[in-house]
Amino acid sequence: MILGIETSCDETAAAVITRGGEIRANVVASQVALHARFGGVVPEVASRRHLELVAPVVREALGEASAALEDVQLVAVTHGPGLIGALLVGLSAAKALAWGRGLPLVPVDHLHGHVASLYLEPDPLEPPFLGLLATGGHTLLLDVQDRAGYRAVGTTIDDAAGEAFDKGARLLGLGYPGGAALDRLAQDGDPEAFDFPVARIEGLDFSFSGVKTALLYAVKKLEPAELERRRADLAASYQRAIVRALVERARTAAAQLGHERIAVVGGVAANSELRASLPDAALAPLALCTDNAAMIASAGRYVEPLAPPTYLDLDAYAAA
Repeated sequence: MILGIETSCDETAAAVITRGGEIRANVVASQVALHARFGGVVPEVASRRHLELVAPVVREALGEASAALEDVQLVAVTHGPGLIGALLVGLSAAKALAWGRGLPLVPVDHLHGHVASLYLEPDPLEPPFLGLLATGGHTLLLDVQDRAGYRAVGTTIDDAAGEAFDKGARLLGLGYPGGAALDRLAQDGDPEAFDFPVARIEGLDFSFSGVKTALLYAVKKLEPAELERRRADLAASYQRAIVRALVERARTAAAQLGHERIAVVGGVAANSELRASLPDAALAPLALCTDNAAMIASAGRYVEPLAPPTYLDLDAYAAA
């Protein structure tokens, strides 16, 4: 069995999977309520909460899997990118567990983990494919030829798609987390009510700062009563513009690279309009879209493990 640990942002997660990709347990302790009053994740608060939760979450995952530490043969852990303090909590816990049992440890790139969520049972995806990875911190187009990694062929030159959703939600006075709140509000709106721009820049990169600015100006032009009446239309139109940009670029990249299949992973993959706009795509299961440890354990199957004690000086990194 493989024990996975993930603490890159504000979810403390642990999972147990088999070498074949069967999920035996996938436990996620979210800090959403803790950070909601701040309107976003506070790194120091997140790190301290991880310290409190990492041991109980690991125990819960082992319990759900009907396993003990003696049954674990490999420990996989996120070592970047993410919030450095949060990452160090999970990395330190993984080192201690692996060293205490004399087990190998696999350092996993968080973004590779999102892609590897597609390789889990019961319906694992086989490369090659064009990957669209969209989260709060990253928006990437990936040429995936095998399960060991990927090649980035497009990225965002400013905001990530998830960040654009969250900022748009704040402009509309919605709660945290903003992306999910905006998606819910958009269900009641007209996506054609406002003509928000879709940035078309050279190559396969994205830009979302323009559509965010367009929403800001649209909000400022409306009187308070009119703004309240049209909030759903604004949300729907804004969401449509972001999704259109993601879908158009993904289809263009797939055509250029000769991929017949598109796969979508990351927190934004849970967006209802994005999922509806790519009906033929391989979509990460909703439970595996946001940060979790099953995806980290999954990626750990395709990364060279480090033998003890070589991993004791392994460090975390904040940026990709």
